[in-house]
Parts: sequence; C-alpha cells; structure tokens
Amino acid sequence: MFQLVALWSAPKPEDRAAFEDHYLNVHAVKARSLHNVGRVETILIDEGLEGGAPAWHRVAIMTWPDRTAFERDEKTPEWLAVREDAGQMIARFGVSLTSSMGRDG
Repeated sequence: MFQLVALWSAPKPEDRAAFEDHYLNVHAVKARSLHNVGRVETILIDEGLEGGAPAWHRVAIMTWPDRTAFERDEKTPEWLAVREDAGQMIARFGVSLTSSMGRDG
C-alpha cells in the first residue's frame, strides 16, 4: 500500500467550528472522490499523550493500493480540487498543513 499522511495545525478557537464544518463536508468529501484512493481516514486529535497538548488538530491518512494508483490520481481534476481546497483552508483559517508519503510496512 502507498499512503499519504496530512497533519493539520489547530485553527483559532473562534474558527474551530467553521474549520470542522468545511473539513468534514467539503475537504474530506473531495479527498474521497479520488478514483483510485482506497481509504481516507480522518482523525480529530483532541488530546496529547499523557495529558500533554496535542501536536496536531487533524490527521488524515489516505491509502492507495500502490504508488502507481496514487500517481494516476495526481493527474486528475479531483486531485487539483483537493489541493486548491487545502490552499484555501490554509488562507482562510490560518492553519498549516504538513504532508508526507510512504509505503505501508
């Protein structure tokens, strides 16, 4: 499997509800519309380890059968829409997005 991990920083407290609404009802929907993605898992991080502050607000793990399937999705209008929406979220909510990719196992 080939996976992409996206780590979102926390929005300002006053923007949290709007961020969550957009993330769940727009951004995640766009991510799930990719033709070759097998799974999109999203996690709302609300606590850190052993009572510490969480390092991230949202984590998404997107899974493809292999890198070739990911690369096919990268060339689609749906991928462009996911990327553009992420940029709009960064600008609108003042959050950061850190992403990395790799193979399972």
